[in-house]
Amino acid sequence: MASIIGKKIKGQTYYYLREVARVGGKPKIVSQRYLGKAEDVAAAMDGATVLPERTRHIKFGALAAVWRMLERLDAIAVIDDVVGPRRSDAAASVGTYIALACANRVVAPCSKLAFTDWWATTAGDRWVKVPTAALDHRRFWDAMHTLSTQDLRRIETRLAQQMVATFDLDLSALVLDMTNFATFIHSANPRAPIAQRGKAKQKRTDLRLVALALVITRDGGVPVVSHAYAGNRPDVTQFSAVIDELTARYRQLTHSIDDLTVVYDAGQNSEDNHADMEATGLGFVGSLPPSNHPDLLAVPLEEFSLVDPDRFDGLTAHDTTVTALGVTRRAVITHSPTFHTAQARGFDQTLAKARRQLGELQARLARGKSRKPRAGVEAEIAKILRPRWVNRVITTTLTGEDPTTFRLTWRTNTRARTRLETELFGKRILFTNRTDWPLADVITAYRSQADVEAGFRQMKDPHVVSFSPMHHWTDQKIRVHVFYCVLALTTAHLLRREAANAGITMSVRELLTTLDRIEETVLIYPSTGGRPKARRTLTEMTPTAQRLYDLYDLDRYAPPG
Repeated sequence: MASIIGKKIKGQTYYYLREVARVGGKPKIVSQRYLGKAEDVAAAMDGATVLPERTRHIKFGALAAVWRMLERLDAIAVIDDVVGPRRSDAAASVGTYIALACANRVVAPCSKLAFTDWWATTAGDRWVKVPTAALDHRRFWDAMHTLSTQDLRRIETRLAQQMVATFDLDLSALVLDMTNFATFIHSANPRAPIAQRGKAKQKRTDLRLVALALVITRDGGVPVVSHAYAGNRPDVTQFSAVIDELTARYRQLTHSIDDLTVVYDAGQNSEDNHADMEATGLGFVGSLPPSNHPDLLAVPLEEFSLVDPDRFDGLTAHDTTVTALGVTRRAVITHSPTFHTAQARGFDQTLAKARRQLGELQARLARGKSRKPRAGVEAEIAKILRPRWVNRVITTTLTGEDPTTFRLTWRTNTRARTRLETELFGKRILFTNRTDWPLADVITAYRSQADVEAGFRQMKDPHVVSFSPMHHWTDQKIRVHVFYCVLALTTAHLLRREAANAGITMSVRELLTTLDRIEETVLIYPSTGGRPKARRTLTEMTPTAQRLYDLYDLDRYAPPG
């Protein structure tokens, strides 16, 4: 039953529309809506319309979806349970700060110093009750300082268990890969030994690097194990540590590891690493450098058979065995016409560049203007021929006794080019101990490396789910930063997986962009005494946005009607 009641506050009477219903056999107020003063009610009865004097538009959809996923992971409770009770003087728990940092990484990566300004542009303060003063960057640092490396491992393990239980993740096949991220830590800073100069995969050789190994599921590309390490260490040196951590965690998730298969590329190959892999009893699908196995490359294409044309357009394969890395195991040689064409096109571009450089050197020597000794000219020629396979196709001859008489001749051997293409182009050699798997399953498993590579590319996207910017300069805080960046990737990929399972196929960026267009509009009405009145409503949604809104149950965060 609805009724209008008045409340007298500081001599003014304010009216509310109250609805009472029986709940559990007892009368209970189920809704109460503010109507205003008597003159406001009279104006409404007369048909007068009060227009808002201003509006605000704030972000809602993407942040609400991310927060919902973090709640389903129980991330805040897991973190707080590991680190213990929060300090009595802290306005929020460590888990809340890490969840906020993770949400920011997914939606709009920024520094902790800029966090408060970003937070003010969102609707998050309606469901995360943290005072604005508590969002100061130093409070984030205090929370991060609480987490040790051991804490981070325990939290990641607990979250993996939660993911498996909540989302029924398939852990039978996991993919391992490694990358590094450029940082802007000062070269003289001694407090961040994890940040070192090395082989920069972003080509920023002038910057210190932080390296990261990830193990993800083939089911959705969801990270289950991460391992941060110094950027100057080769990837191959970290393989055993990651496999040991993976094995230990996997045993906590299931009773047997016999069904687990790990996929990785040839960059992890060494006899020691492979001996460790064999000792674990895990299944594996890896690859071997084709040029190291000329006997396998010599198998004619006539002996290859077509592999599942519905899944692999034109792909053929030959099933055999190979002795490599100290063992004899199954080898699958594949030939892809698409990969063949791409390699041929790329090699032709490399050859054209080498020919141009040789032509320029030839002309310079012919003018007698070079001052380099023979060793210097030969080193320049070697540099031009250094790209892969070029020296198999181009031959050079340097004549003369001194810089003024040096002359260069060179030729392209078209027959060698043809032999190279027949021997190598389009081919891969897969290496596995899964002897009972069909060819198509081995190939599918190996190709799933694209999932982890896509995850790394996502973390290098400066706009969403990004590792950068990173404004930390000690080992401990860098490791915490890596942790919540990986948690951000986990959250984003779980959102994408949920959408894909519902028939909505989108990239992470497309998904977040669609959600980000669901905004909240705040209508602020003129004051009739006291604080201005405000009403909130969500903006109109596209059909896809509405499906995502319903899928992620975002109505729980919507403003009251």
